Amino acid sequence: MGLIKATAGAVGSTLHDQWKEAIRCEDMKNDILMMKKTTDTGVISNKSTIIVAPGQCAVIYDNGKIIDATAEDGVYTYDSSSTPSFFAGQFGAVFKEMWQRFTYNGATAKEQAVFFFNLKEIIDNKFGTPAPIPFQDWSHPIPNQMTNTLTPLRVEIKCFGKYTFRISNPALFMSKIAGTANVYKKDDLVEQFRTEVVAVFQNITNELGTSKYKVPVLEMPSQTDEIKQMMDEKVFDAPIRERGIEIVGFAVESVTLDEDSEKKIDDYELSSNSFMQQGRMVGSYANAMETAAGNANGAANGFMGIGMMNMAGGMGVANGAWNQNNSANTMDLSQKQEPATAESWTCACGQSNPNTAKFCNECGKPKADKKACSKCQTPNDSNSKFCNNCGEKLL
Repeated sequence: MGLIKATAGAVGSTLHDQWKEAIRCEDMKNDILMMKKTTDTGVISNKSTIIVAPGQCAVIYDNGKIIDATAEDGVYTYDSSSTPSFFAGQFGAVFKEMWQRFTYNGATAKEQAVFFFNLKEIIDNKFGTPAPIPFQDWSHPIPNQMTNTLTPLRVEIKCFGKYTFRISNPALFMSKIAGTANVYKKDDLVEQFRTEVVAVFQNITNELGTSKYKVPVLEMPSQTDEIKQMMDEKVFDAPIRERGIEIVGFAVESVTLDEDSEKKIDDYELSSNSFMQQGRMVGSYANAMETAAGNANGAANGFMGIGMMNMAGGMGVANGAWNQNNSANTMDLSQKQEPATAESWTCACGQSNPNTAKFCNECGKPKADKKACSKCQTPNDSNSKFCNNCGEKLL
């Protein structure tokens, strides 16, 4: 017993009238994974026609065992007297290995049927994380000054998206999931797989958060290609493949942070901005101090301005720099200040006396009508404009 593929022109020829029955599955939409088709009597007559559409796999079932199968689209004739065509199409090797020993718990069914499998990509399957899952966010690295390394910020996220899958091994799918049900829909499957799909996504997020990928948390929806490549390399969907199904596409549509993670990122941004501002202020302080120190005439005003900046900014680093330089520069300023001019006269003995004194406080000599040079203290005539000793201009 087996399938014989009809010639291309046989469908429209007179041979069509010789076919006793035509078994096909025309209503295999996105929500149908497997469908059983048979005749009114439950027996497939010899020379009946089996039509396999593109994207389908047809399995001939006879009294509890598989006698033939094909994943190659076309029109076939069922010949009860011939040997099996030995499983045409892409799953030939699989069929040879599995179907020859395929039984359903040893029970013998009194029926014949054709099971059609949907091999197309099954789309529009939603997933979501019921609770927040951890993620290492490299878009907000935390510096470690001890080791001079960066550590990602740990956040909790919720993700929602869609995935697609297809039947990759009809033998496994039928033996482990569908059995001989009249119809098996994807709704019967996705509920069972929901937990496993989320587990697959958890493995994906763990990988995306490693130092190899360093994917920012809010850029995860753009990593579709990376996710598919990673899934193929790591085989994160191994438990699903063991049921004869593989995940084809995985698209993250939205990523949301929980309340604590949002606060973490807000605090991080504030700290980063404050750190950058402090860095700029420290640089401004250093520049201002350098400028003020090099400006002898305006030093006092310059450092006074820095003092006002210091009070406004309240920076500990700048306070230390100001306090350290303030005492030193105060000393320099006091040394550079010129002594206040006092009205006095100098006696021949060298003693300086107040202008009001008529006699020298040291030797008692009477005040001479002389001008003392402010530089060398040499007495000069009152009408002299320059010192007779050093040439300094007399005041």
